[in-house]
Amino acid sequence: MVDTEQLHKAFLSSNGACTDTRKLLPGGMFFALRGPNFDANSFAAEALKQGCAFAVVDDQSVVTDERFILVTDVLKALQELARHHRRSLDIPFIAITGTNGKTTTKELAFAVLSADRPTLATEGNLNNHIGVPLTLLNLKPEHRIAIIEMGASKLGDIAELCAIAEPTHGLITNIGKAHLEGFGSVDGVIRTKTELYAWLREHHGLAFVNGDDALLMEKSQGILRETYGTSDGNDLRGRSKESGTPFLHVQFENSDKMGTREVETHLIGDYNTPNVLAAIGMGRHFHIADEVMKDAISNYRPANSRSQFKDTGRNELVLDAYNANPTSMAAALENFAKLPSDRRKLVILGDMRELGATSAEEHQAIVRQLEKLGLDAMLVGGEFMRTSGGNSLRRFADAEAALTALTEEHPEASIILIKGSRGIKLETVIPAL
Repeated sequence: MVDTEQLHKAFLSSNGACTDTRKLLPGGMFFALRGPNFDANSFAAEALKQGCAFAVVDDQSVVTDERFILVTDVLKALQELARHHRRSLDIPFIAITGTNGKTTTKELAFAVLSADRPTLATEGNLNNHIGVPLTLLNLKPEHRIAIIEMGASKLGDIAELCAIAEPTHGLITNIGKAHLEGFGSVDGVIRTKTELYAWLREHHGLAFVNGDDALLMEKSQGILRETYGTSDGNDLRGRSKESGTPFLHVQFENSDKMGTREVETHLIGDYNTPNVLAAIGMGRHFHIADEVMKDAISNYRPANSRSQFKDTGRNELVLDAYNANPTSMAAALENFAKLPSDRRKLVILGDMRELGATSAEEHQAIVRQLEKLGLDAMLVGGEFMRTSGGNSLRRFADAEAALTALTEEHPEASIILIKGSRGIKLETVIPAL
């Protein structure tokens, strides 16, 4: 068995860490993780055959030469190695979590900070107990700051990730209704997300806090903090500004608070205003010039169906189909209803997953909101199929059925919001639009 120090020495001689046999790194270190339906120890030899320098395993029977590194538990070894590697760099580590907007905020913060200095940020959604260690193992000596996204689906998840990443700074975008099946209740969401505040409080870190959010202000008491928001009294003040386009424009105070600047984004939805202000607040803290931040945010293009705008030639699409929960869906609908457009408005919504016992109630609440807003909508998935009411609402069992209907209808000159949990696969209806 090797200890963490020995494992780290071997890691530094490799080309990096990998856990997926479909994405092996030549000269890399393969971690043979176990899952409920697989045991990657059985793939370790193949990983070496395909060019990995080392394979970290916890099954003695697969070890045949010195390239196999035997540990007690591969997952724990990966996490302890990541923490050890993180400690090798004395730089700021910013943890970002929240119910909605954490990935967008992370990407905006990365755009701002990386415009000024070498910055590491979580790639994609590698934000869990495996993804965070893999992100930390991408740290290089040249990095001057790191942004670590942290996701959670059950109690204790954020505390676990903080113990691995040891953040010096942190931000909770908001706390809402998501993964209620795992958390048990909204109170469970609050307890878990604010585990980041508990870490910062105990370790004398700094929190970036939305000063307009009473819950976050309450829960962040006793922590050194810098606030941002639309109201007076925040360290950074800003607001969304009517632009006559689908895109969000944000006006914010100059550094000297003697005037304002305006940044044109390529984001859809004024619910992204706090995310933009959070990135600016982080940039201000790390002494990045306003003009540099403005250019960085203006040049950022959302992707992967997150607050993304797409003109297909026939229709304009507001793509927000990467994920959905009651809080984000309600905000998206409110924003879409007031979006300036002469086009016919259509909403295509997919089920919101992992809501547990509250699922039926939350889906029915969305139907009531649609009726109130007077939006024409197509509802996709079993949960929406079981809702009632809404004469202007059409229901479909799955995305395939919705695609068939849209192909027949061939909508044109419409602006269409597409939002749902990823498991509904609403992106498959886009070719018909």
